[in-house]
Amino acid sequence: MTYKEFMEKTQFNMEDLIGFSYGRLVDDPPEFFDARLPAPPFLMVNRIPLIQRSGNQGFIVGEQDIRLDAWYFQCHMVSDPVQPGCLCVDAIWQLLGFFCVWRGGIGAGRALGCGEISFNGQIRPYNKVVRFEVNVKRFSQLKQSGASIAIGDGRILVDGDLISEVKGAKVGIFQGIVYPDYPKHSQNSLGGMLKEAL
Repeated sequence: MTYKEFMEKTQFNMEDLIGFSYGRLVDDPPEFFDARLPAPPFLMVNRIPLIQRSGNQGFIVGEQDIRLDAWYFQCHMVSDPVQPGCLCVDAIWQLLGFFCVWRGGIGAGRALGCGEISFNGQIRPYNKVVRFEVNVKRFSQLKQSGASIAIGDGRILVDGDLISEVKGAKVGIFQGIVYPDYPKHSQNSLGGMLKEAL
């Protein structure tokens, strides 16, 4: 699809999301279009049935089909399989980052933190679908650095039951930080502070 079609699309299926993960979804990407979702098995959503904008705010929904043989059930924990709560938080960050790029953010995404997290339930191997709802409270593009930021509140539901909430999740999209020549030792092969990005 074209970049214009990408930015106008309001739903994304698994093929779209994997294509985005590998940098193959957009046929005519703008310069520095380096953002990616994690590839499976770390991709935490199977589809985005809704993404919408309203000024500098918006809403995005992701859904994850639960699989009996999911990698995390095999190790977390033996004789007590449960999806790690941190993966639910990561799903919120993944969706916020995708929202940033869909709104025109150019660069590569990084989770920047979140406020309060509450867990009131769990995801087990025989659950069916997890729904991640993110109310994007603010999207900003920073002209001086070219960075973009999205801040939102997330709700996590399993088979219709609200089991977790994430307040003040924050993701940024930054230019010039990708490390495509891994494992070579090169300019971006060391981590540390994102200097002058914000």
